[in-house]
Amino acid sequence: MMRLIYLAYRVYCFFARPVTLGVRVMLIQNDQALLVRHTYIEGWFMPGGGVKRGETLEQAARREVREEAGAELQTLAILGAYSNFAWWKSDHNIVFVSDQFTASGKHDGEIAEARFFPLDALPESVWPGHRRKLEEYRAQNGQPQFGEW
Repeated sequence: MMRLIYLAYRVYCFFARPVTLGVRVMLIQNDQALLVRHTYIEGWFMPGGGVKRGETLEQAARREVREEAGAELQTLAILGAYSNFAWWKSDHNIVFVSDQFTASGKHDGEIAEARFFPLDALPESVWPGHRRKLEEYRAQNGQPQFGEW
């Protein structure tokens, strides 16, 4: 069912060309990143999603991490702001980083799996934009960045 909803959203984007705002969170501990795999699309991703009406960026980041990775954040810092114009939309993501969090392993039904991966040995199936941001983080030592996703 989630795959059909995802495909319907892609069709909607083709016709509506929406402007979207989302958050992604790098969960980093011991030189490893906690990534999630969705039930409706292949690959590994940083936890995150859309900002809801009336929600701050911080609230959205904390909610998405709780829902997708089963984690509670103690620290949260902005790493950068990025734009993505693929798939007929203007998608803007604020990327946060947290290195102090607790992960219970309980996530919602949208997530098939959450797992830690070494930053220097990410799986091949990490989505390209997510891989680039994780590699930039590792190379820049967490310095704020801006640009295209």
